[in-house]
Amino acid sequence: MRVGNGLRLSVTAALAVSSAIGCAQRPGAATPHPRSTGTWTFAVSGDSRNCGNIVMPAIAADAKRHDAAFYWHLGDLRAIYKADEDFVAEQHLKKMLPSLNDYLFSAWSDFRQHQIAPFGTTPFFIGIGNHETIAPKTRTQFQIEFEPELDRAELHAQREHDLQATPPIGDALPRTYYHWVQHGIDFINLDNASNDAFDARQLVWFERVIDADEKDPSIATVVVGMHESLPYSVSSSHSMCETASGRESGERVYEKLLDAQRQGKRVYLLASHSHYFLSNIYDTPHWRERGKVLPGWVIGTAGAERYLLPEGTEQGGQAREHTYGYLLGEVNKHGEIAFTFHELDEAALQATRIADYTPETVTWCVQKNARTTRGSQPASCEHAGEP
Repeated sequence: MRVGNGLRLSVTAALAVSSAIGCAQRPGAATPHPRSTGTWTFAVSGDSRNCGNIVMPAIAADAKRHDAAFYWHLGDLRAIYKADEDFVAEQHLKKMLPSLNDYLFSAWSDFRQHQIAPFGTTPFFIGIGNHETIAPKTRTQFQIEFEPELDRAELHAQREHDLQATPPIGDALPRTYYHWVQHGIDFINLDNASNDAFDARQLVWFERVIDADEKDPSIATVVVGMHESLPYSVSSSHSMCETASGRESGERVYEKLLDAQRQGKRVYLLASHSHYFLSNIYDTPHWRERGKVLPGWVIGTAGAERYLLPEGTEQGGQAREHTYGYLLGEVNKHGEIAFTFHELDEAALQATRIADYTPETVTWCVQKNARTTRGSQPASCEHAGEP
């Protein structure tokens, strides 16, 4: 069984890491040194609708083999506008023909059963995608359903710590945007699930988080994850470019992160939404001409209907279309981080298949769950939103 391709990406960062893999740093505490014997890792991907019940268990198994300190899901859990193909296959095997209402009632609990549970004791951080706000689902419903994940001990402790800041950062309530400090890295989860934009409250919160990071010598690196990529990326035709408010609020976040980089922080950007793997997504004419390229990745490969890469992008070590997998971040004791895409083939998916599915369902997800055309979306952010 071949699980990972071992596609190595040339990314390094001066990170301060702690001595215990997988343990969250106490908010406000000095950053400890890494354990002397090796590295620590974390796993991230997004978009697990359609065939996520088949793919996510394989991601969990491979992430555990690499001793991932946590898994971070960047949103789009279930399709919602229709019943996911894996859900239909599961119910069909039970000789049931669920209605759309049946599906909507159990879609998120089904996600919890088939996609969160396989991670076991590995911490699971959850983001929100645009499919989580497709009617009749709402952001409020998402917050209620996933309160245990949005109020994890790490996140609760971080909010309590942030309330002591001057001015206070955020409030005491769990939100769909949040952050936590782990091994000297500030991991920030943003919410651009509605109208492809960040709202005003979230922007104020985000800027205060970054202001605090810039003043904190124990924070060496900022890793920001969200569902849709920020504007003017290689993936701009399916990103925050699609609305004026998205472009404006997205650029505001990008510029703030550039400020953090100028203050000596390492900054990395992660997104999904587009269902392929692609690196260096902000190395575009828009940002190059301004001398403002930040390292970024799209990793929407956790089970959703797979897309072709943007036109003009060739497959290789830093780009994969019609694929499943996740991104593994590996940090060594010297503070270097390397990101590796771990591609999951059919053998890996069959190995983690449970009794709810037949081998034929897995084969369908590998062979048929894919688009063969790019559609008619604009190729650049400058033209997005035009008729």
